[in-house]
Amino acid sequence: MASVSDHDVTTLRAAAHRLHGAAGDYDPLLDLVGDARFVLLGEATHGSAEFYDERASITRRLIDEKDFTAVAVEADWPDARRVDRYVRGEGHDPHALAALSGFERFPAWMWRNSSVLGFIEWLRRRNEANPDAKAGFYGLDLYSLFTSIQEVLRYLERVDPAGARQARRRYACFDHAGPASQQVGLAAAAGKSEFCRQAVAATLHQLEQRRPDYVPAADTAAEDAFFDALQNAQLVKNAEEYYRTMARGRILSWNVRDSHMADTLDALARHLSRAGRPAKIVVWAHNSHIGDARATEIGRQGEWNLGQLARTSWDGDACLVGFTTYEGRVTAASEWDGPALHKQVRPGMTGSYEQLLHSVGLERFLLLLREPGAAREVLMHERLERAIGVLYLPRSERRSHYFMAQLPCQFDALIHIDRTAAVMPLDATSGWHGDEPPETYPDGL
Repeated sequence: MASVSDHDVTTLRAAAHRLHGAAGDYDPLLDLVGDARFVLLGEATHGSAEFYDERASITRRLIDEKDFTAVAVEADWPDARRVDRYVRGEGHDPHALAALSGFERFPAWMWRNSSVLGFIEWLRRRNEANPDAKAGFYGLDLYSLFTSIQEVLRYLERVDPAGARQARRRYACFDHAGPASQQVGLAAAAGKSEFCRQAVAATLHQLEQRRPDYVPAADTAAEDAFFDALQNAQLVKNAEEYYRTMARGRILSWNVRDSHMADTLDALARHLSRAGRPAKIVVWAHNSHIGDARATEIGRQGEWNLGQLARTSWDGDACLVGFTTYEGRVTAASEWDGPALHKQVRPGMTGSYEQLLHSVGLERFLLLLREPGAAREVLMHERLERAIGVLYLPRSERRSHYFMAQLPCQFDALIHIDRTAAVMPLDATSGWHGDEPPETYPDGL
Protein backbone atom coordinates (compact mmCIF):
# COMPACT_ATOMS: atom_id res chain seq x y z
CA MET A 1 0.00 0.00 0.00
CA ALA A 2 1.44 3.39 -1.03
CA SER A 3 2.35 5.65 1.92
CA VAL A 4 2.23 9.43 2.28
CA SER A 5 5.64 11.13 2.41
CA ASP A 6 6.54 14.75 3.08
CA HIS A 7 8.05 14.87 -0.42
CA ASP A 8 4.77 13.71 -2.00
CA VAL A 9 2.78 16.30 -0.07
CA THR A 10 5.18 19.12 -0.94
CA THR A 11 5.18 18.14 -4.62
CA LEU A 12 1.38 18.08 -4.85
CA ARG A 13 1.01 21.36 -2.98
CA ALA A 14 3.40 23.06 -5.40
CA ALA A 15 1.40 21.77 -8.39
CA ALA A 16 -2.04 22.57 -6.97
CA HIS A 17 -4.15 25.41 -8.37
CA ARG A 18 -6.08 26.70 -5.37
CA LEU A 19 -9.81 27.27 -5.81
CA HIS A 20 -11.06 30.37 -3.99
CA GLY A 21 -14.44 30.85 -5.64
CA ALA A 22 -12.96 33.51 -7.91
CA ALA A 23 -14.01 34.08 -11.52
CA GLY A 24 -10.65 32.83 -12.82
CA ASP A 25 -10.43 29.69 -10.69
CA TYR A 26 -10.82 27.37 -13.66
CA ASP A 27 -8.68 29.25 -16.16
CA PRO A 28 -6.03 26.47 -16.09
CA LEU A 29 -8.72 23.85 -16.71
CA LEU A 30 -10.18 25.75 -19.66
CA ASP A 31 -6.68 26.06 -21.09
CA LEU A 32 -6.32 22.28 -20.74
CA VAL A 33 -9.69 21.74 -22.46
CA GLY A 34 -8.50 23.83 -25.42
CA ASP A 35 -10.54 22.89 -28.48
CA ALA A 36 -11.82 19.58 -27.10
CA ARG A 37 -15.42 18.81 -28.01
CA PHE A 38 -16.23 16.59 -25.03
CA VAL A 39 -15.56 17.51 -21.40
CA LEU A 40 -16.56 14.79 -18.95
CA LEU A 41 -17.02 16.07 -15.39
CA GLY A 42 -17.19 13.45 -12.68
CA GLU A 43 -18.17 13.14 -9.03
CA ALA A 44 -16.91 10.87 -6.24
CA THR A 45 -20.44 10.64 -4.82
CA HIS A 46 -23.90 11.15 -6.24
CA GLY A 47 -24.94 13.22 -3.25
CA SER A 48 -22.35 15.96 -2.55
CA ALA A 49 -23.51 19.52 -3.23
CA GLU A 50 -20.07 20.84 -4.16
CA PHE A 51 -19.70 18.38 -7.03
CA TYR A 52 -22.93 19.62 -8.62
CA ASP A 53 -22.09 23.27 -7.94
CA GLU A 54 -18.53 23.14 -9.29
CA ARG A 55 -19.63 21.23 -12.38
CA ALA A 56 -22.25 23.89 -12.96
CA SER A 57 -19.64 26.63 -12.59
CA ILE A 58 -17.31 24.96 -15.08
CA THR A 59 -20.18 24.21 -17.47
CA ARG A 60 -21.37 27.82 -17.49
CA ARG A 61 -17.91 28.90 -18.61
CA LEU A 62 -17.70 26.18 -21.27
CA ILE A 63 -21.05 27.28 -22.70
CA ASP A 64 -20.33 31.00 -22.55
CA GLU A 65 -16.65 31.01 -23.50
CA LYS A 66 -16.12 27.88 -25.60
CA ASP A 67 -19.49 27.52 -27.35
CA PHE A 68 -20.53 24.21 -25.83
CA THR A 69 -23.98 23.30 -27.07
CA ALA A 70 -25.31 20.67 -24.65
CA VAL A 71 -25.08 19.12 -21.20
CA ALA A 72 -25.51 15.33 -21.17
CA VAL A 73 -26.05 13.80 -17.74
CA GLU A 74 -26.25 10.40 -16.06
CA ALA A 75 -30.04 10.43 -16.24
CA ASP A 76 -32.75 8.80 -18.33
CA TRP A 77 -33.40 10.24 -21.78
CA PRO A 78 -37.14 11.10 -21.49
CA ASP A 79 -36.80 12.71 -18.04
CA ALA A 80 -33.89 14.89 -19.16
CA ARG A 81 -35.65 15.69 -22.43
CA ARG A 82 -38.44 17.32 -20.45
CA VAL A 83 -35.84 19.58 -18.84
CA ASP A 84 -34.36 20.25 -22.29
CA ARG A 85 -37.70 21.51 -23.54
CA TYR A 86 -37.96 23.79 -20.53
CA VAL A 87 -34.49 25.33 -20.86
CA ARG A 88 -35.15 25.93 -24.57
CA GLY A 89 -38.50 27.57 -23.81
CA GLU A 90 -40.34 24.90 -25.82
CA GLY A 91 -42.18 22.88 -23.18
CA HIS A 92 -45.34 23.39 -21.17
CA ASP A 93 -43.73 23.46 -17.73
CA PRO A 94 -44.17 26.92 -16.18
CA HIS A 95 -41.03 26.78 -14.05
CA ALA A 96 -37.90 24.73 -13.41
CA LEU A 97 -39.38 22.84 -10.47
CA ALA A 98 -42.12 21.49 -12.73
CA ALA A 99 -39.61 20.55 -15.43
CA LEU A 100 -37.73 18.41 -12.90
CA SER A 101 -40.86 16.56 -11.82
CA GLY A 102 -40.25 13.91 -14.49
CA PHE A 103 -37.47 12.48 -12.34
CA GLU A 104 -39.55 9.98 -10.37
CA ARG A 105 -37.40 6.84 -10.48
CA PHE A 106 -35.05 6.15 -7.58
CA PRO A 107 -32.96 8.11 -6.81
CA ALA A 108 -35.10 11.12 -7.74
CA TRP A 109 -32.95 13.35 -5.52
CA MET A 110 -29.97 12.81 -7.80
CA TRP A 111 -31.52 15.31 -10.24
CA ARG A 112 -34.37 16.76 -8.17
CA ASN A 113 -32.12 18.81 -5.91
CA SER A 114 -31.47 22.48 -5.26
CA SER A 115 -28.13 22.52 -7.12
CA VAL A 116 -29.61 21.17 -10.38
CA LEU A 117 -32.60 23.48 -9.97
CA GLY A 118 -30.31 26.50 -9.87
CA PHE A 119 -28.37 25.35 -12.91
CA ILE A 120 -31.37 24.79 -15.17
CA GLU A 121 -32.83 28.12 -14.12
CA TRP A 122 -29.57 29.71 -15.24
CA LEU A 123 -29.61 27.73 -18.50
CA ARG A 124 -33.17 28.89 -19.27
CA ARG A 125 -32.18 32.54 -18.72
CA ARG A 126 -29.02 32.11 -20.77
CA ASN A 127 -30.95 30.58 -23.68
CA GLU A 128 -33.52 33.36 -23.60
CA ALA A 129 -30.67 35.84 -23.98
CA ASN A 130 -29.08 33.81 -26.80
CA PRO A 131 -31.99 32.50 -28.93
CA ASP A 132 -29.74 31.63 -31.89
CA ALA A 133 -27.26 29.59 -29.81
CA LYS A 134 -29.31 27.67 -27.28
CA ALA A 135 -27.67 24.95 -25.17
CA GLY A 136 -29.62 21.76 -24.39
CA PHE A 137 -29.94 19.25 -21.56
CA TYR A 138 -29.99 15.51 -22.32
CA GLY A 139 -29.88 12.13 -20.59
CA LEU A 140 -27.47 9.28 -21.31
CA ASP A 141 -28.83 6.46 -19.13
CA LEU A 142 -31.11 3.54 -19.95
CA TYR A 143 -33.34 2.72 -16.98
CA SER A 144 -36.52 4.27 -18.41
CA LEU A 145 -37.71 1.25 -20.38
CA PHE A 146 -41.45 1.73 -19.88
CA THR A 147 -41.39 5.52 -20.09
CA SER A 148 -39.44 5.32 -23.34
CA ILE A 149 -41.92 2.80 -24.74
CA GLN A 150 -44.71 5.30 -24.11
CA GLU A 151 -42.69 8.07 -25.80
CA VAL A 152 -42.15 5.94 -28.92
CA LEU A 153 -45.85 5.07 -29.09
CA ARG A 154 -46.87 8.69 -28.56
CA TYR A 155 -44.66 9.77 -31.46
CA LEU A 156 -45.90 7.06 -33.80
CA GLU A 157 -49.54 7.77 -32.97
CA ARG A 158 -48.92 11.30 -34.19
CA VAL A 159 -47.07 10.50 -37.44
CA ASP A 160 -48.04 6.90 -38.27
CA PRO A 161 -51.09 5.43 -36.45
CA ALA A 162 -50.73 2.07 -38.22
CA GLY A 163 -47.08 1.89 -37.22
CA ALA A 164 -48.08 2.75 -33.67
CA ARG A 165 -50.49 -0.19 -33.54
CA GLN A 166 -47.77 -2.52 -34.79
CA ALA A 167 -45.25 -1.19 -32.26
CA ARG A 168 -47.81 -1.52 -29.46
CA ARG A 169 -48.30 -5.21 -30.30
CA ARG A 170 -44.54 -5.76 -30.24
CA TYR A 171 -44.00 -3.91 -26.99
CA ALA A 172 -46.81 -5.94 -25.41
CA CYS A 173 -44.17 -8.60 -24.79
CA PHE A 174 -43.23 -6.58 -21.69
CA ASP A 175 -46.70 -6.80 -20.18
CA HIS A 176 -45.60 -9.76 -18.06
CA ALA A 177 -42.91 -7.65 -16.42
CA GLY A 178 -45.21 -5.26 -14.61
CA PRO A 179 -44.11 -1.76 -13.68
CA ALA A 180 -40.71 -2.79 -12.30
CA SER A 181 -38.15 -2.89 -15.12
CA GLN A 182 -35.89 -5.20 -13.11
CA GLN A 183 -38.46 -7.93 -13.61
CA VAL A 184 -37.45 -7.98 -17.28
CA GLY A 185 -34.13 -9.46 -16.16
CA LEU A 186 -35.90 -12.05 -14.05
CA ALA A 187 -38.06 -13.01 -17.01
CA ALA A 188 -34.95 -13.32 -19.14
CA ALA A 189 -33.43 -15.69 -16.64
CA ALA A 190 -36.54 -17.83 -16.96
CA GLY A 191 -36.11 -18.02 -20.74
CA LYS A 192 -38.96 -15.68 -21.64
CA SER A 193 -37.04 -12.88 -23.29
CA GLU A 194 -36.24 -13.99 -26.83
CA PHE A 195 -39.49 -12.66 -28.28
CA CYS A 196 -38.97 -9.29 -26.53
CA ARG A 197 -35.41 -9.09 -27.84
CA GLN A 198 -36.63 -9.56 -31.41
CA ALA A 199 -39.62 -7.24 -30.91
CA VAL A 200 -37.64 -4.23 -29.68
CA ALA A 201 -35.06 -4.67 -32.45
CA ALA A 202 -37.82 -4.83 -35.08
CA THR A 203 -39.47 -1.67 -33.75
CA LEU A 204 -36.20 0.23 -33.81
CA HIS A 205 -35.44 -1.00 -37.35
CA GLN A 206 -38.89 -0.01 -38.57
CA LEU A 207 -38.45 3.48 -37.16
CA GLU A 208 -35.06 3.87 -38.82
CA GLN A 209 -36.41 2.68 -42.16
CA ARG A 210 -39.38 5.07 -42.12
CA ARG A 211 -37.33 8.20 -41.46
CA PRO A 212 -37.84 9.59 -45.01
CA ASP A 213 -41.59 9.29 -44.51
CA TYR A 214 -41.60 10.93 -41.08
CA VAL A 215 -39.16 13.80 -41.66
CA PRO A 216 -39.79 16.24 -44.52
CA ALA A 217 -36.68 17.82 -46.00
CA ALA A 218 -35.31 20.84 -44.12
CA ASP A 219 -37.87 20.48 -41.31
CA THR A 220 -35.79 20.95 -38.16
CA ALA A 221 -38.71 20.45 -35.77
CA ALA A 222 -39.63 17.15 -37.44
CA GLU A 223 -35.99 16.07 -37.37
CA ASP A 224 -35.75 16.80 -33.64
CA ALA A 225 -38.98 14.93 -32.89
CA PHE A 226 -37.81 11.93 -34.92
CA PHE A 227 -34.42 11.92 -33.18
CA ASP A 228 -36.14 11.96 -29.79
CA ALA A 229 -38.31 8.99 -30.75
CA LEU A 230 -35.35 7.14 -32.24
CA GLN A 231 -33.31 7.57 -29.06
CA ASN A 232 -36.21 6.27 -26.98
CA ALA A 233 -36.53 3.24 -29.25
CA GLN A 234 -32.79 2.63 -29.01
CA LEU A 235 -33.03 2.95 -25.23
CA VAL A 236 -35.81 0.33 -25.11
CA LYS A 237 -33.66 -2.08 -27.10
CA ASN A 238 -30.59 -1.51 -24.94
CA ALA A 239 -32.54 -1.54 -21.67
CA GLU A 240 -34.01 -4.92 -22.58
CA GLU A 241 -30.48 -6.19 -23.17
CA TYR A 242 -29.26 -4.60 -19.93
CA TYR A 243 -31.90 -6.22 -17.76
CA ARG A 244 -31.45 -9.53 -19.57
CA THR A 245 -27.69 -9.50 -18.93
CA MET A 246 -28.16 -8.70 -15.23
CA ALA A 247 -28.82 -12.39 -14.73
CA ARG A 248 -25.39 -13.16 -16.25
CA GLY A 249 -23.22 -10.91 -14.11
CA ARG A 250 -22.49 -7.34 -13.07
CA ILE A 251 -19.62 -6.64 -15.48
CA LEU A 252 -21.58 -7.66 -18.57
CA SER A 253 -24.60 -5.51 -17.66
CA TRP A 254 -22.32 -2.58 -16.71
CA ASN A 255 -20.65 -2.77 -20.13
CA VAL A 256 -24.04 -2.73 -21.86
CA ARG A 257 -25.01 0.35 -19.87
CA ASP A 258 -21.83 2.33 -20.50
CA SER A 259 -21.80 1.35 -24.18
CA HIS A 260 -25.32 2.77 -24.36
CA MET A 261 -24.10 6.01 -22.77
CA ALA A 262 -21.23 6.28 -25.25
CA ASP A 263 -23.49 5.52 -28.22
CA THR A 264 -26.05 8.06 -27.02
CA LEU A 265 -23.36 10.70 -26.64
CA ASP A 266 -22.10 9.96 -30.15
CA ALA A 267 -25.62 10.10 -31.61
CA LEU A 268 -26.30 13.36 -29.80
CA ALA A 269 -23.07 14.89 -31.09
CA ARG A 270 -23.95 13.94 -34.67
CA HIS A 271 -27.50 15.25 -34.31
CA LEU A 272 -26.40 18.60 -32.88
CA SER A 273 -23.57 19.11 -35.39
CA ARG A 274 -25.22 21.20 -38.05
CA ALA A 275 -24.10 23.55 -40.82
CA GLY A 276 -20.52 22.35 -40.53
CA ARG A 277 -20.33 23.29 -36.85
CA PRO A 278 -19.32 20.30 -34.67
CA ALA A 279 -21.30 20.02 -31.44
CA LYS A 280 -19.45 20.42 -28.14
CA ILE A 281 -20.91 18.59 -25.15
CA VAL A 282 -20.33 18.60 -21.38
CA VAL A 283 -21.03 15.30 -19.57
CA TRP A 284 -21.99 15.00 -15.90
CA ALA A 285 -21.57 11.48 -14.53
CA HIS A 286 -19.95 9.59 -11.68
CA ASN A 287 -16.17 9.15 -11.63
CA SER A 288 -16.74 5.42 -12.13
CA HIS A 289 -18.27 6.19 -15.53
CA ILE A 290 -15.98 8.97 -16.75
CA GLY A 291 -12.58 7.91 -15.34
CA ASP A 292 -10.86 5.61 -17.85
CA ALA A 293 -11.62 2.07 -16.60
CA ARG A 294 -8.35 0.74 -18.00
CA ALA A 295 -6.58 2.45 -15.07
CA THR A 296 -8.55 0.52 -12.42
CA GLU A 297 -8.65 -2.99 -11.01
CA ILE A 298 -12.25 -3.23 -12.24
CA GLY A 299 -11.09 -2.52 -15.77
CA ARG A 300 -8.60 -5.34 -15.48
CA GLN A 301 -11.53 -7.63 -14.71
CA GLY A 302 -13.07 -6.80 -18.10
CA GLU A 303 -15.20 -3.75 -17.33
CA TRP A 304 -15.14 -0.73 -19.63
CA ASN A 305 -16.82 2.63 -19.22
CA LEU A 306 -17.84 5.87 -20.89
CA GLY A 307 -14.54 7.64 -20.26
CA GLN A 308 -12.53 4.83 -21.83
CA LEU A 309 -14.84 4.69 -24.84
CA ALA A 310 -14.70 8.48 -25.22
CA ARG A 311 -10.91 8.43 -25.28
CA THR A 312 -10.95 5.57 -27.77
CA SER A 313 -13.46 7.25 -30.08
CA TRP A 314 -12.42 10.89 -29.82
CA ASP A 315 -8.80 10.76 -28.62
CA GLY A 316 -7.65 14.35 -27.97
CA ASP A 317 -11.21 15.65 -28.33
CA ALA A 318 -12.19 14.29 -24.89
CA CYS A 319 -11.09 15.76 -21.55
CA LEU A 320 -11.83 13.69 -18.42
CA VAL A 321 -12.08 15.52 -15.08
CA GLY A 322 -12.42 13.65 -11.79
CA PHE A 323 -13.56 14.90 -8.37
CA THR A 324 -12.58 13.64 -4.91
CA THR A 325 -13.42 14.41 -1.28
CA TYR A 326 -11.94 13.36 2.05
CA GLU A 327 -14.88 13.69 4.45
CA GLY A 328 -18.13 15.53 5.11
CA ARG A 329 -21.79 14.77 4.55
CA VAL A 330 -23.59 13.11 1.67
CA THR A 331 -27.12 12.39 0.51
CA ALA A 332 -27.46 8.65 -0.06
CA ALA A 333 -29.68 5.69 0.69
CA SER A 334 -28.90 2.58 2.71
CA GLU A 335 -30.74 0.24 0.34
CA TRP A 336 -32.07 0.31 -3.20
CA ASP A 337 -35.34 2.25 -3.41
CA GLY A 338 -34.72 3.42 0.16
CA PRO A 339 -35.29 6.98 1.37
CA ALA A 340 -32.68 9.70 0.94
CA LEU A 341 -30.65 10.03 4.12
CA HIS A 342 -28.23 12.69 5.33
CA LYS A 343 -25.10 10.65 6.05
CA GLN A 344 -21.67 11.28 7.49
CA VAL A 345 -18.79 10.45 5.12
CA ARG A 346 -15.92 8.76 6.89
CA PRO A 347 -12.42 10.22 6.43
CA GLY A 348 -10.54 8.65 3.52
CA MET A 349 -8.89 5.34 4.36
CA THR A 350 -5.20 4.97 5.02
CA GLY A 351 -3.39 4.32 1.75
CA SER A 352 -6.08 6.02 -0.35
CA TYR A 353 -5.86 8.92 -2.78
CA GLU A 354 -8.34 10.70 -0.53
CA GLN A 355 -5.92 10.51 2.40
CA LEU A 356 -3.00 11.70 0.25
CA LEU A 357 -4.95 14.66 -1.16
CA HIS A 358 -6.17 15.59 2.32
CA SER A 359 -2.52 15.69 3.44
CA VAL A 360 -1.86 18.50 0.95
CA GLY A 361 -3.59 20.77 3.46
CA LEU A 362 -5.67 22.83 1.01
CA GLU A 363 -9.44 23.07 1.23
CA ARG A 364 -10.04 23.04 -2.56
CA PHE A 365 -7.64 22.68 -5.45
CA LEU A 366 -7.20 21.61 -9.06
CA LEU A 367 -4.45 19.34 -10.38
CA LEU A 368 -3.63 19.03 -14.09
CA LEU A 369 -2.55 15.47 -14.84
CA ARG A 370 -2.28 15.08 -18.60
CA GLU A 371 1.33 16.18 -19.05
CA PRO A 372 4.33 14.50 -17.40
CA GLY A 373 5.52 16.13 -14.22
CA ALA A 374 6.45 15.57 -10.60
CA ALA A 375 2.85 15.65 -9.33
CA ARG A 376 1.74 13.15 -11.94
CA GLU A 377 4.56 10.82 -10.94
CA VAL A 378 3.54 11.01 -7.27
CA LEU A 379 -0.03 10.06 -8.14
CA MET A 380 1.02 7.26 -10.50
CA HIS A 381 1.61 4.94 -7.54
CA GLU A 382 -1.50 2.78 -7.42
CA ARG A 383 -3.76 3.52 -4.45
CA LEU A 384 -7.24 2.95 -3.15
CA GLU A 385 -9.89 5.28 -4.57
CA ARG A 386 -13.38 5.78 -3.17
CA ALA A 387 -16.68 5.72 -5.07
CA ILE A 388 -19.97 6.47 -3.31
CA GLY A 389 -23.04 6.06 -5.49
CA VAL A 390 -26.71 6.26 -4.57
CA LEU A 391 -25.99 3.95 -1.63
CA TYR A 392 -23.45 4.61 1.12
CA LEU A 393 -22.62 1.71 3.43
CA PRO A 394 -19.93 2.91 5.86
CA ARG A 395 -19.83 -0.31 7.84
CA SER A 396 -18.64 -2.19 4.74
CA GLU A 397 -16.82 0.78 3.23
CA ARG A 398 -13.62 -0.95 2.09
CA ARG A 399 -15.53 -3.68 0.26
CA SER A 400 -18.44 -1.53 -0.94
CA HIS A 401 -16.76 1.71 -1.94
CA TYR A 402 -13.02 1.34 -2.63
CA PHE A 403 -11.02 -0.02 -5.56
CA MET A 404 -7.40 0.18 -6.68
CA ALA A 405 -6.56 2.71 -9.39
CA GLN A 406 -3.90 4.85 -11.07
CA LEU A 407 -5.53 8.24 -10.89
CA PRO A 408 -3.43 10.11 -13.52
CA CYS A 409 -4.32 7.45 -16.07
CA GLN A 410 -8.01 7.77 -15.26
CA PHE A 411 -8.29 11.56 -15.55
CA ASP A 412 -6.75 14.50 -17.37
CA ALA A 413 -7.43 16.72 -14.36
CA LEU A 414 -8.62 16.32 -10.78
CA ILE A 415 -10.58 18.63 -8.49
CA HIS A 416 -10.27 17.88 -4.77
CA ILE A 417 -12.73 19.35 -2.25
CA ASP A 418 -11.55 18.23 1.14
CA ARG A 419 -14.82 18.51 3.05
CA THR A 420 -18.15 18.38 1.24
CA ALA A 421 -21.79 18.94 2.20
CA ALA A 422 -24.83 16.89 1.23
CA VAL A 423 -26.85 17.95 -1.78
CA MET A 424 -30.31 19.21 -0.77
CA PRO A 425 -33.19 17.09 -2.19
CA LEU A 426 -36.17 19.09 -3.39
CA ASP A 427 -38.40 16.51 -1.71
CA ALA A 428 -36.37 16.04 1.48
CA THR A 429 -38.23 13.88 3.99
CA SER A 430 -38.06 13.88 7.75
CA GLY A 431 -35.56 11.03 7.38
CA TRP A 432 -33.15 13.34 5.55
CA HIS A 433 -33.59 16.12 8.12
CA GLY A 434 -33.44 13.76 11.10
CA ASP A 435 -30.37 12.66 13.00
CA GLU A 436 -28.36 9.84 11.47
CA PRO A 437 -28.39 6.66 13.59
CA PRO A 438 -25.02 5.73 15.09
CA GLU A 439 -22.87 3.41 13.00
CA THR A 440 -23.22 0.67 15.61
CA TYR A 441 -27.00 0.57 15.14
CA PRO A 442 -28.50 -2.04 15.35
CA ASP A 443 -25.39 -4.08 16.24
CA GLY A 444 -24.60 -1.92 19.25
CA LEU A 445 -27.93 -2.50 21.02
